[in-house]
Amino acid sequence: MQTIAPLWLWAAFGGIVVVSLFIDFVVLKKQGAQDIGVKEALNWSLVWIALSFVFNGLFWWAVKDSTGSAEIANTKSLEFLTGYLIEKSLAVDNIFVFLMIFTYFAVPTHFQKRVLMIGIIGAIVLRTIMILVGGWLLAEFHWILYVFGAFLILTGVKMWWAAGKEPDLNDNPALKLLRKLLPVSKNYDGENFWTQENGKKIATPLFMVICLIALTDVIFAVDSIPAIFAITSDPFVVLTSNVFAILGLRAMYFLLAAVASKFHLLNYGLAVILVFIGTKMCLIDVFKIPVLFSLGVVVGILALTMLLSVRTARPAPKC
Repeated sequence: MQTIAPLWLWAAFGGIVVVSLFIDFVVLKKQGAQDIGVKEALNWSLVWIALSFVFNGLFWWAVKDSTGSAEIANTKSLEFLTGYLIEKSLAVDNIFVFLMIFTYFAVPTHFQKRVLMIGIIGAIVLRTIMILVGGWLLAEFHWILYVFGAFLILTGVKMWWAAGKEPDLNDNPALKLLRKLLPVSKNYDGENFWTQENGKKIATPLFMVICLIALTDVIFAVDSIPAIFAITSDPFVVLTSNVFAILGLRAMYFLLAAVASKFHLLNYGLAVILVFIGTKMCLIDVFKIPVLFSLGVVVGILALTMLLSVRTARPAPKC
């Protein structure tokens, strides 16, 4: 696996991630178990987005400095931006599933922060492993690109048909298996994952939630990682765009949870994006779609679906 990023930039990226997670943990501990308002969620979302753009600027400068070519730096910077937007867009669908899980288990809002933080760390570790494995597979077996592309097209079609339908966790096989393997208490015990009942240590509903969140991370990683490999095969760009999209997931969850009903058509847009990326991957040896064009398509589809969602939203019932 070849990358254009110098070694010091890898170290800088690792340092930024560690510091970012540390700050997030400190803020989380300081706040305690309390609700996050829309304004606070919006502010933190903007902070994470700004950090991603600052890093992209650092990446552009590092590539230009090491290669002496502004053109190469521009291309790599666009690859990062496109990958970041794709991963951020697909994270929206991930968030809707989180919302469904929290609603099903009636998780109090002030308990959700800790679960999301653990989920973010798990997602970073998981995706790092999957990206390294995926990069090695692509380097060794070029034909896997076509498998990834076909998988994304199929996923996009399935997402289109499932859009607008209410998912039901009662039929979820993972949840049924967990309930068979573990005795679970009926009530929450604060933010604890385990509690004592009749002298026995049993799981709380919050433990079930964290297990389902972890499973969701696995499922969505399988969808999103092939999508970014359609943009670039550079493991540094793939990893950094994924991680920066994940870092702001907690703040984005609380922001979107408040306005989820306003963007009811967003899943249709995400389905179209997946089909487009899958097609791009399948055509890579016939015609290579420029990164800038891909960026325009992703931004255009997201903007159009959000605009149509707002315009076709049902008016709130009058009191």
